Amino acid sequence: MSKLTDPARLTLTRARAQADGMFLQEEAAFEVQDRLEEVNRTFTAPAVVTGFPAIWRKFFPDAVIVPDDEVLTLEPGAHDLVIHGLSLHWSNDPVGQLIQCHKSLKPDGFFMGVMFGGETLRELRAAITAAEVAQTGGLSPRMLPMGELRDLGGLLQRAGFALPVADSSLRDVSYSDALALMRDLRKMGEGNALATRAGFTPRGVFAETAARYASDADEAGRIHATFELVFLAGWAPHESQQKPLRPGSAEARLADALNTDETKLNDKP
Repeated sequence: MSKLTDPARLTLTRARAQADGMFLQEEAAFEVQDRLEEVNRTFTAPAVVTGFPAIWRKFFPDAVIVPDDEVLTLEPGAHDLVIHGLSLHWSNDPVGQLIQCHKSLKPDGFFMGVMFGGETLRELRAAITAAEVAQTGGLSPRMLPMGELRDLGGLLQRAGFALPVADSSLRDVSYSDALALMRDLRKMGEGNALATRAGFTPRGVFAETAARYASDADEAGRIHATFELVFLAGWAPHESQQKPLRPGSAEARLADALNTDETKLNDKP
C-alpha cells in the first residue's frame, strides 16, 4: 500500500520549525489541558505522543513523551491518560496509531487527541488549485489532504474506544499575503512532506496563488487562513462505564412522550 507521508521528509520539515511558528501547537496543548480539567478524574500516569516534544513537555511536564513514529514506544497498559498532540494528521496509519494508544491505556483510561481537520487552509487550497490549473492545466500533490470531522470521529470506534466523542474548533489567522502564510507553515514544521509531493513549482503558480488569495483580503488588506482543530476523546472499555440500552428494552414509548400516534415502518399510507 502506498504511503501518504514520507517519514524522512517529515523529520526534515519538522527540524526546520522555529519557535515563533509554534503558536498553534501551543494553542492545541493549552486547549487539551483546559478540556482535561473538565474530566472528573485525576491522572497519575500520563503520556503524550507528539512530533514536537518541547512544546508539549511545557504543558505536561509529568508525562512520558514519545515520538509519533509508526510504532509507538508506549508500554501496554501503563497509562491512565494518553494524548496524541497535533501530529495524527501526518500518520500513514491513523487507526493503527489510535489502536496503539488504546493498548497503552489501563482499563477505564482516557484518550484525547488533537489534529488538523478538513477545513484547515481551505482558502489556500482553493487559491493554489485554481492557480495551478490556470498555469499548467493540471494539479500536483502540494497540500496534505485532511479528514472531515465525522470520518475522524469514526476512527475512535474502529480503534475500540468506548464513549467516543469528536468535535472541532476553528482558528482564524491573518497574514499580509499568501507568501507570508507559506513561510509561517514552514516555521510550524507543516511544510509539504507528502510521499508523492510535486517537484519544482513554476514561479507563475505562486504568483497567481498570491493574487487570487489577495482578491479576498479584508478591508485592511490582510488575507485570512482557517485552521480547524479536531479533538478526539474516548475511554478504554471498563465494566463501570455506561452501556447503551438493548433495542426494545425501554420502559416507555417515545410516542407516548410526544403525545402522538406510533406508526410502524412497514405501514403504508
